[in-house]
Amino acid sequence: MKLTDITKGSQYDLSLFSDEKIAKLESQIVLREGKKGSIPSLSCIVRRKEIKLTPEEVVRQLYLLILTEDMGYPVSRMELEYEVTFGREKKRADIVIFDKQQTTSPYIIVELKKPKLKDGKEQLKSYCNATGAPIGVWSNGKSISYYHRKDPNYFEDISNIPRADQKLSDILSERWTIADLIAKDKLVSERKSLKDLILEMEDEVLAGAGVDVFEEVFKLIFTKLFDEMESGRNKDRNLEFRNYGDTETELRDRIQALFDKARSKWEGVFSPDAKILLTPSHLSVCVASLQDVKLFNSNLDVVDEAFEYLINKSSKGEKGQYFTPRYVIDMCVKMLNPKASERMIDTASGSCGFPVHTIFYVWEQILKSKGLERSHLFTLEQKPAECTDYVNDNVFAIDFDEKAVRVSRTLNLIAGDGQTNVLHLNTLDYERWEQNLDNEDWHDTYFEGWKKLKKLRARKDNYRDFTFDIVMANPPFAGDVKESRILAKYDMSRSVSLEKLKNAPRGACVEQGEPTFPQALANTGETIYQMSDGTYRKTKLKQSTNMSRDILFVERNLDFLKPGGRMAIVLPQGRFNNSSDKALREYIADRCRILAVVGLHGNVFKPHTGTKTSVLFVQKWDDELCPRVEDYNIFFATMQEPSKDNSGDKIYRNTTNEEGENVPLLDSHGHLIVKHDLFNHDGLTEDGIAEAFAEFAKKEELSFFVDAPLTK
Repeated sequence: MKLTDITKGSQYDLSLFSDEKIAKLESQIVLREGKKGSIPSLSCIVRRKEIKLTPEEVVRQLYLLILTEDMGYPVSRMELEYEVTFGREKKRADIVIFDKQQTTSPYIIVELKKPKLKDGKEQLKSYCNATGAPIGVWSNGKSISYYHRKDPNYFEDISNIPRADQKLSDILSERWTIADLIAKDKLVSERKSLKDLILEMEDEVLAGAGVDVFEEVFKLIFTKLFDEMESGRNKDRNLEFRNYGDTETELRDRIQALFDKARSKWEGVFSPDAKILLTPSHLSVCVASLQDVKLFNSNLDVVDEAFEYLINKSSKGEKGQYFTPRYVIDMCVKMLNPKASERMIDTASGSCGFPVHTIFYVWEQILKSKGLERSHLFTLEQKPAECTDYVNDNVFAIDFDEKAVRVSRTLNLIAGDGQTNVLHLNTLDYERWEQNLDNEDWHDTYFEGWKKLKKLRARKDNYRDFTFDIVMANPPFAGDVKESRILAKYDMSRSVSLEKLKNAPRGACVEQGEPTFPQALANTGETIYQMSDGTYRKTKLKQSTNMSRDILFVERNLDFLKPGGRMAIVLPQGRFNNSSDKALREYIADRCRILAVVGLHGNVFKPHTGTKTSVLFVQKWDDELCPRVEDYNIFFATMQEPSKDNSGDKIYRNTTNEEGENVPLLDSHGHLIVKHDLFNHDGLTEDGIAEAFAEFAKKEELSFFVDAPLTK
């Protein structure tokens, strides 16, 4: 009988355990006949009697094999179902290992009864506090957590429990290099995400710490990124973002010094006098939670997800701007196929997903041209000069949210090795950009990027038109712009009405049929239109008192593009079919060739919003790159796989192992792969919408896919 048959349908899992351990336990299973059929049983090595195998018992017996065979603990120091007293109430701990000297004192307590971490950790804490045990372990067979009980209020994460021949201090004082972090990365070994760990820290420490959670977690991640980069470029260096058995005060001083170095290296994210505000006790717990996590991989998606959570929590959700899932971003990048010689900008950058993923896409092209491979630590390693030059010269981002800009700058500073063109500006209110120069802090932080942006203007006397090759953006949907000063600058803030005339004025230019919105905008009043019923009309333009933000962003983004430039923009589905948005569609078609419309699943932006969205891809008309034609083909596609469930949790792909069992499909970094049909994930999944568009683009001989190989 297979152990997976027993755990099937439960919240317990076996993915933490090796095939050898599972096979060994399966070889010991005995089937006993009961009233409801065969009952799987085996002889327990601790209790020395035959016991029934439930899902919880399967995980316990497998973990007993780890404790005895891998960690060297003798069964004589163990007790199962150990009785823990809480006043008149008695509960039973799953596994207890007793102290070597004080043989009746619990040393390690293992909790398996609660298969959810939050419940299990609470139970574990109560057992450790009631017995005085200094070490606790929780597992459900899929995830595992190890804790050191410093006092009743603080349980610090530790990387593992000591072996039988070690002391707890050996674990705490063990020096780590980047190689150790790679080998023992908690995100892989414990099957957790950085977001999960931040949620744990919030529950345990941060909620009652009296600090700005965003700011303090941001400082810690910022510091740890710097520490990993330093060790990634000097493989013999010991990581400093770790508690090596220091006192809380010693640890605080060391982490603050490390933060100061990071702040100096990556300027313009924190003020020069910024300090970590967590108390030494709180900081110690947070460092312990994060120290075994490898933030760097080949594309920064680990830290990306955590920043997205933090910003959404602190600000973005209130403004109707929700971060674009990274698999949607990757589809857009693949479909626009950016080149190293091209300049791109994201005009509503959030946490800089579009720029960062564009950077990785172009870097891969640069590496391929040099015959180099992209390693799993590519983001922290020294890169060819062409890679950093591309970031420093060709990648730009703008956002109005100051917290989002600081996160964006962090990611781009890493990618650009200390330089970035991420600017804190109001994209729509471009007439007031220069007023920022009067702000000394803004000037010190953003002036270098500002100088580069100015050089890309189409005309030197204003900031409306630019010469970017690519614009990608997910603008905020919610809220209208009501400032007349801003609205007056936009064509789309005007509405057109047709006033009926008795006759066409003598000498007037008469055209047949109703004018489009662009024709009405261009009409100086000399042209009269004759309707299908024979009546005559003249156009009247009216200035709107408010306008949806995303509509203005469409026009603004087109102004950023040079002729022949291309854009991907996420819009509410209604913009593509509402009769009230006809003027917007006519305006886009007049200025661009519509390349593609990709409908996204309704769950993509959950849990933040259920708004149905689509991605519009266009290329600006240009005599050479995109000659104007009246009739052309458009690529339409609809995402079929939801990628998230109705609660907004990601759905991951599974595969079958050699024994025909369903197991998670992992990428080359050991990370889960989201189930979507937007593109082929590193050759591990089937081709998707991006690959289909690439074929379409080559058949249509679109300028940015001419002679391009199919991108995977």
